[in-house]
Amino acid sequence: MADWRRTYWVVWAANLITSIGMMSFLPFFPSLLEELGVEGEGRVALWAGLCFAAAPLTATFSAPLWGAVGDRFGRKLMVCRSMVAIALFVGAMGLATAPWQLLALRLAQGLFSGFIPPSITLVSVLAPADQQGRIAGNLTTSLAIGALVGPLLGGLAAAALGSHQRVFFCVAAAAACATLLVALGAREDRATWRQGAAPVGARAVLRAAFGDLREVAANPELRSVALLVFAMQFGLGAVNPVMELHVRELFAGASFEGTLLERATEWSGAEGLTARDRVLAFATSLAFGVMAVASLVTLGPWGRHGDRVGHRRALVQCGVVCVASLLLQAAAPVFLVLLTGRAVMGVGMSGIGPLAFGLAAGEASADRRGGAFGAVFSARTFAVAVGGIVGGAAYAHIGVVGLFWASAALVAAALARFAYLAR
Repeated sequence: MADWRRTYWVVWAANLITSIGMMSFLPFFPSLLEELGVEGEGRVALWAGLCFAAAPLTATFSAPLWGAVGDRFGRKLMVCRSMVAIALFVGAMGLATAPWQLLALRLAQGLFSGFIPPSITLVSVLAPADQQGRIAGNLTTSLAIGALVGPLLGGLAAAALGSHQRVFFCVAAAAACATLLVALGAREDRATWRQGAAPVGARAVLRAAFGDLREVAANPELRSVALLVFAMQFGLGAVNPVMELHVRELFAGASFEGTLLERATEWSGAEGLTARDRVLAFATSLAFGVMAVASLVTLGPWGRHGDRVGHRRALVQCGVVCVASLLLQAAAPVFLVLLTGRAVMGVGMSGIGPLAFGLAAGEASADRRGGAFGAVFSARTFAVAVGGIVGGAAYAHIGVVGLFWASAALVAAALARFAYLAR
């Protein structure tokens, strides 16, 4: 087996283990905070939002920097560094006794533990040039699987251990195993590092890394890719927090007695919930689940499509699909149409990662690819961090449908600019 293929499978497995662990606790922040003594629905929601957004926010600023450092000192080292950070900071969350401690550890986790960009970079610089989109897409499937499996395993682990907080120790152990897997099994070619004398001392390393990032930022193609990625991810992040409210609007005034949806949710046996409550919860979960499955199925095909027709052209097509999905959800008169729009959105959103990374790989030389991938990743994490906040604030003024229209207009504007620069 070629070295790059072996490294690919090792990194894929390590990312799967780590992503399952990370997603095992992210959906359960409200329960975690209640275990820490936070009372009141409003305070729980506030702290949950802060803790959820903390890691993506700090990762926004650290990912390009770590990518540039990896270009000089090795991407394998950066992958191991990030997974060790997850083991340390997430493990420490199991010892937290106050919500501010959990928030501080989430901030530190985001600052040190971004494992996605260096993982893709490590494999990308070794893989053939005509398979960059495919490699990025296939590596991203491990994250999508983790997003599907992680919450289920996290819930089961919390039930078995008697506490959501104890799940953190399991996640730390999984991250430690993933670190060993990469350290022992991955291979790296030092010829892909930045050549020349390595800077000595933390200040010199930071100065050199910032210099490398300025070179990356000077590339107009990379800037336009980062802007489009931000807009597309922002469009999703703005509407996701209010999806449940959209489902409620579509089912307003509907009677569920004796319907297929009502019978499908009878098995839950949840006390104190009416048939309407059960159906709305099931419908909302279905809206997210359909999108996740569609995304998982189409990740690989988008990467292969980009390798064939060109990553820029494929990214434009991906953006068009995203705009169409937002418009379809905005105009949805019934839940089935909304569900279709969510599936289409899953198809469109799944192409962002592999196509953007594939395009960045073509624009950045191997010795600068870590910084370029870090910049693309930062655009996504920043959109995740601020999208929900802005969407929640805008909802009070323009409603759910207006939020969909506004998100579609933002993505369309960024897409038009991206397509215009290609002329």
